[in-house]
Amino acid sequence: MAWVFIVVAGLFEVAMAYSLKLSDGFSALLPSVGFVVFSVLSFGLLALGLKTLEVGTAYAVWTGIGAVGTAALGIVALGEDASALKIASILLIIAGVVGLNLAGGGH
Repeated sequence: MAWVFIVVAGLFEVAMAYSLKLSDGFSALLPSVGFVVFSVLSFGLLALGLKTLEVGTAYAVWTGIGAVGTAALGIVALGEDASALKIASILLIIAGVVGLNLAGGGH
């Protein structure tokens, strides 16, 4: 169950980053409120997952989901550049997270 918490927390981190972008420097009310709600949910679920998982691996997975998800969302929904270097870097983040898990960092 701890890994479910971490994965969902990572997805909320993506929503948090997207809300932050849409908040226009916290001048738009609804995205600003969304940012706060998604932040609390993300960190709360991360905290629950860390009750049983190793901090290094769990945190890497959480930030990896956030980084990869936010980069992908930027490309797909916000029209950000999808250069070969950006795609390769996203793949390296995924490889790093998988490598940490294979190294025995999870329970």
